[in-house]
Amino acid sequence: MAFSSAVLAAHPIDASRWTHHRPAIRPDANPLDAGGEQGIKLHYVSCRPPFEAEKKGTILLIHGFPQTWYQFRRVITPLSDAGYHVIAPDYRGAGDSTKPAQYEAVFTKAVMAEDLRILVREVEGVEGRVHVVGHDIGGTVAHAYATQYPEETASVCWGECPIPGSSFYEHHKRTPQFWHFSFHSIPDLPELLIAGRVKEYQKHFFDRHCQDPSALTLEDREVYAQAYSGSGGMRCALNVYRAFERDAVQNYTWVKEKGKCKVRCLTLWGGASWMSEAEARKMGEECYDDVEYADVPCAGHWIAEEQPTGFVDAVLEWVEKH
Repeated sequence: MAFSSAVLAAHPIDASRWTHHRPAIRPDANPLDAGGEQGIKLHYVSCRPPFEAEKKGTILLIHGFPQTWYQFRRVITPLSDAGYHVIAPDYRGAGDSTKPAQYEAVFTKAVMAEDLRILVREVEGVEGRVHVVGHDIGGTVAHAYATQYPEETASVCWGECPIPGSSFYEHHKRTPQFWHFSFHSIPDLPELLIAGRVKEYQKHFFDRHCQDPSALTLEDREVYAQAYSGSGGMRCALNVYRAFERDAVQNYTWVKEKGKCKVRCLTLWGGASWMSEAEARKMGEECYDDVEYADVPCAGHWIAEEQPTGFVDAVLEWVEKH
């Protein structure tokens, strides 16, 4: 595949230590519920640090919509070069992972986080606590991971997403800025209207939220279009959104019953994106005892693709802070 962007020219991709895997994390799942597969399978990329590097731990990267693990292609190796075992999965329903046949109940962020916990602990055999980094939808999954498994989470970093159940989410979910939350929640109609137009639909989001258009080449967009054009791709993506109201109840219940999460939290945003620092901090403080804020200058919504060096620097500064 050819790449032509100025961003890539400055950040060549070294995939020499990457390995691709697709294990069944839930092998006992009914094939009728697992899209005809024998179990729920997750595709992921694993990149271990160089042999000579000091081993510092594990970083789990969780992608957003309309993306896959591929959104982290420019940052996986640099993070690993710093001494980290980097794991970048396609979460359930996305990319090359299983497309479950059920609807939104199996796409709650609690379930999706449990998938990733099984992947990290049982498949990859990670014993120490994990640094969890999530973007967009991945941010809501990262929040669920840290909240469910605080004793296994070294730190959590999320951003470019409203957390369902937060006051920001409740106040903005029906606004024009987040029109797609309502559209995606309608049963069946979005699939009908988007069918055959996945690339055009994705282009709206990429163009609308991108500060540096050269960061997403035609080749990159084709990768994402292919990922969501296959059987079940858009249905699963929409079900992730349809589960938001269930997520909102769950997030509220966690705080009510267990108190705020004790895992140290960074809310990370593009410096040219849509969230103010005050709103980001407030959203984090509703769920966490220890919250910090950072942004990556000159980045829009697609931070790891638009400003990969800034993303890597921000993540490493955070995970190595304490």
